[in-house]
Amino acid sequence: MFERYTERARRVIFFARYEASQYGSSYIETEHLLLGLLREDPVLCRDFLGPTSIATDIRAEIESQITRRERISTSVEMPLTEECKKVLKLAAEESERLAHRHIGTEHVLIALLRVEDSRAGRLLRERGLNLAAIREQLAKSPGSASPKAPLEPNRGAIATLAGFLSGLKWYNWEQLAPFFSRNTHFVDSRGKCWRGRDEIEKQFATLFAPYAKKNVTLMQEGTYPGLAESAMANILWENVTFGGEATRCLHRMTVMVAQEGEDWVIVLLQGTPVT
Repeated sequence: MFERYTERARRVIFFARYEASQYGSSYIETEHLLLGLLREDPVLCRDFLGPTSIATDIRAEIESQITRRERISTSVEMPLTEECKKVLKLAAEESERLAHRHIGTEHVLIALLRVEDSRAGRLLRERGLNLAAIREQLAKSPGSASPKAPLEPNRGAIATLAGFLSGLKWYNWEQLAPFFSRNTHFVDSRGKCWRGRDEIEKQFATLFAPYAKKNVTLMQEGTYPGLAESAMANILWENVTFGGEATRCLHRMTVMVAQEGEDWVIVLLQGTPVT
């Protein structure tokens, strides 16, 4: 159902799920979608809501209206409420109304506003958002009706990335080694750089074991063509642990692959905690 969604719109839903888990909710509510939107697209929210401090105010108000329970693992099934399902349906309607080929964060914002009885809808209306005004502004945006299709990376690059991510689950160097260039660089989450396949193999347990835990989940944010024969991918991870201590934030891994002869191999990995 998310084929027409932009990467940013998909991440809104991913972050909504994360927000729900942090508040101990068994369902993804409209307020979680709103928090996901504020987290993912602060520029859009600033354009229509005002100063960036509004996001902090909205979060504080949401927290004053809900009961915070024990955190739930994001590996647990977490369905959308009927109100959230309605938001996604209305987002598609708004995209069609504006003759857009994509469903973006702007359509999600309008859809949240349209579900008037929801907590998110009330919070947005209380801050002066006007449905007609937003539609008019979006309709006037240059080129909004026919956005350029994003460039797609080479299929070989996509296959290498998919194989590598799948192989991480099995935590086996023999399976993962062929994905790496001899001169691969790995910059870990603490900023230390490991150079070359041999050095990475020696530190295999330290570098890759955290991603092989059963409760670790991932979401591929996007894959983009790079310079020359290369491609980049960003992957968000949850529940990654280092040194036996759980991280207090999401974790992003950036992977760069390049063509060597007829093969596509990983030339750079970098891990970054997401604050």
